[in-house]
Amino acid sequence: MSAQAARANFGIGEVLAQLRGEFPDVSVSKIRFLESEGLIQPARSPSGYRRFGPGDVERLRYILTSQRDHYLPLRVIKDRLEAAAERSGPRGLAGETARPSGRLLLSRRELLDAVGIEEPYLTELEDYGLVRRSGRQYGPDALNAARVIVALGRYGVQARHLRVVRASAERETSLIEQVVAPMLQQRSAGSRDRAGQMAREIAALSLQLHGALVGAALAEAGFADTGFAEPDRADAGHVESRRAEVRFGEQGVGRAGA
Repeated sequence: MSAQAARANFGIGEVLAQLRGEFPDVSVSKIRFLESEGLIQPARSPSGYRRFGPGDVERLRYILTSQRDHYLPLRVIKDRLEAAAERSGPRGLAGETARPSGRLLLSRRELLDAVGIEEPYLTELEDYGLVRRSGRQYGPDALNAARVIVALGRYGVQARHLRVVRASAERETSLIEQVVAPMLQQRSAGSRDRAGQMAREIAALSLQLHGALVGAALAEAGFADTGFAEPDRADAGHVESRRAEVRFGEQGVGRAGA
């Protein structure tokens, strides 16, 4: 075990040094704010300075990852931390924080609160196949999709209008599956991981192509600016929200809906 791993008494500056490589925007004030909100509870030295152990650092990493990658509000993160503490004892999210970038699953209530929608609307999104569950919970893809749909709703785009997007996504997925199928049939070690990496790369290229085609169509329609502005992360959490807004604008979906 390294000397750093064995040490369980970090100052706040040392914690920042450990986290800033992954979270450049983290600051002393951010950590103090999280403490004031009850998400972390660092120990105090006899002179009153905050002292953090490795578990505190992992807890911070989990919180920051949940905010950055999954756009979860602090209240939802706090609820998850408290629920994990009840299951696991004082160490709380020992298992989860060791893999902060792993797949985060939300309950139905947590998803509703994170996106800011009501139960009937989520049911409608599920009925149209736009938001899908993983068992009885919801993964980050479901969270991102719901956020994008809510952002589109501000432009009058309704769930029923998005069936064409779902159908397009399913066709693209089918194409990707056909391309990577030969690699999945290989019996060599790591073939599935390589196939997964290839699938992600193809999907990213497909999104780039989609943006280029929509941009060209807008140019032909006489719009001077065919670039896509990056949306506010809090609004959609994904650049596809803006692309989808433009796409449905082309199809004549007005602010009041079709």
